[in-house]
Amino acid sequence: MLFLELVLQNFGPYAGRQVINLDPRIAQNPQPIILLGGMNGGGKTTLMDSIRLALYGQRAQCSTRGNLSYSDFLTQCVNSQANPADKTRVELLFEHIEDDKPIRYRIVRTWEKNPKDGKDALGILGDDDTWPVDSLVNIWDDYIENFLPLGISNLFLFDGEQVKELAEQETPPQIVIEAIRGLLGLELADRLAVDLEILVNRKRKELADVKDLAELEEIEEKLRQQQADYQVIEEKLAIFKNQIEELEIIQREALDKFVSEGGKIASDRHQLELQQKEKNHAAETIRESMCQLAAEALPLALIPNLLSQVQAQGVKEFRYQQVQLAKDVLIERDKRLLQWLQQLTIASEQVEKIESFLTEDADNLYTGYSQAEAPWLLADEESLSQLDNIRYHLQNTKVSAKQQLANLKSLEEELIVLERQVQTAAEPEAYQKLREAVEEAQNQVVQAKANYETTRRSLADLAETIEQTKKELSKYTTENIDNKSREHIITSATKVQETLKVFRDKLTLRKLNKLEEEVKNCFLYLLHKSDLVFRIAIDTKTFALSLFDFNGKPVAKHRLSAGEKQLLAIAFLWGLAKVSGLRLPVAIDTPLGRLDSSHRQNLVEKYFPAASHQVILLSTDTEIGKKEVETLRENEAIAREYLLKYNSATRQTTVLENQYFW
Repeated sequence: MLFLELVLQNFGPYAGRQVINLDPRIAQNPQPIILLGGMNGGGKTTLMDSIRLALYGQRAQCSTRGNLSYSDFLTQCVNSQANPADKTRVELLFEHIEDDKPIRYRIVRTWEKNPKDGKDALGILGDDDTWPVDSLVNIWDDYIENFLPLGISNLFLFDGEQVKELAEQETPPQIVIEAIRGLLGLELADRLAVDLEILVNRKRKELADVKDLAELEEIEEKLRQQQADYQVIEEKLAIFKNQIEELEIIQREALDKFVSEGGKIASDRHQLELQQKEKNHAAETIRESMCQLAAEALPLALIPNLLSQVQAQGVKEFRYQQVQLAKDVLIERDKRLLQWLQQLTIASEQVEKIESFLTEDADNLYTGYSQAEAPWLLADEESLSQLDNIRYHLQNTKVSAKQQLANLKSLEEELIVLERQVQTAAEPEAYQKLREAVEEAQNQVVQAKANYETTRRSLADLAETIEQTKKELSKYTTENIDNKSREHIITSATKVQETLKVFRDKLTLRKLNKLEEEVKNCFLYLLHKSDLVFRIAIDTKTFALSLFDFNGKPVAKHRLSAGEKQLLAIAFLWGLAKVSGLRLPVAIDTPLGRLDSSHRQNLVEKYFPAASHQVILLSTDTEIGKKEVETLRENEAIAREYLLKYNSATRQTTVLENQYFW
């Protein structure tokens, strides 16, 4: 399908007749992007609404309609300065394949201000825009559902706010879930199950007599009421689930605030003060021990050189004393020897030589000691021994002092840290408020979970009751109706429903497995961090996304940045479009949202040119700016450019062709 032309006449801020060529095919070089630039309030969203209005009329989910009736909405869409006699007109020319041939239709919707019948006039023109196709007018809603159903239109015609909403919620909104089911073809099985149920009920009524019919209708009414109650409780359960998620976020924020503002430290204040007291006592003990060391031999560590000199001097003097004693002993011995020699018959000359030798030998032996300085220390052997003991004790004392000094320094550093922690602790009043906020958030989460669990049990009980009612309905038919042909239909329908349920489950798994792979590939393709996610899982009921890393561990969605969440939402929509196999145009209003520069560049280069064969972008100058538009031009991705020029004085918008902000 291709949108070829959009015509707006007196629609919203578009005064007069303005034509926008949307055909992306230029010569033989198709370029997918149709770029329309406009400032906020300049008519971008109105232009998107005009496409929806042309396609779906009264069923269109337009942004500005809200709770307005269709008549009031059409009146609101009329240009404020239009001539009352002029009609407001929206035309959309599109092309799609029918019976393997391209066919064009032009949808024309016209209305006047305050339409009398409360609706527009619809016309469908054929290939040459001249002959009307009246046969399509009455069945148009059914016809458009064949190739662009309303339920899935939001997955192809979406805006940045829709992406933002999808990115922020843990589970997609119900309207998106229904669109996903339609896009994946899952609603066909549900529709068939409902049709079978209707068929079975009709056959029961055909077989029942008056009394049986009344009882049968009573059971059916009970079943309908139970199913309605089930739907209400199911919606209530979803609300409680969302409430739990929101309250858990509030609880995390309260805990973070409790920690960041000193609440945790304040709760440990008493323990910290006890630690302070213990460490102060330990430090004081070390100081007293060091004072005792300082009162003993430790101060001598300040004069190690003097101690060494004293010891050397003591050894020298002790040696000198020993030499003197030895000299005196030798001189006495020499005297006795000479006296003894004189008594022998030895010549006096020989005795004199011996005496001369002994005298000279003694002089030579003690020359070094005789030339030394006179003793002044006068230390005895016991004093020198004590000096050795002092030096040994001093060495051990120094080691002990260093160890105690290191311990004291470590304790003082720990005391500084403790003091800072105590100082950063919240004051009692602030601590009480922080604690109350945490407790209140925790209580709310507990209460919400309790409500959720109670509702879940009620839902499970009601499901069992519904099954019992269905069995009662089935049993009623079996026991009281004796028409074999119709009974066979009812029995067969029941079996078909069971088979259909299995088929639906398997179809869901098959489709979702393929969708999971496509979403993961699209997400990693758009993301600049390829190691963030290894696998993406999609819940078969809620279609909620779960992310897992390379170790198989879950990646919490709140850990993703706002930009990464938006890319994940876009990857989800892109993956859905790929899996559906439908070749439909993609129109995006305000596409870039809160993306940072790197994510924005990835989206511009990788997503926009590949999102579809036709991509209509409605952007402000800050989203697709000068850098982004130049990138798209260089890649030959833009087929046509338009500028929605808004005049604030007249509050009118003019479409300028072949122009953009730059």
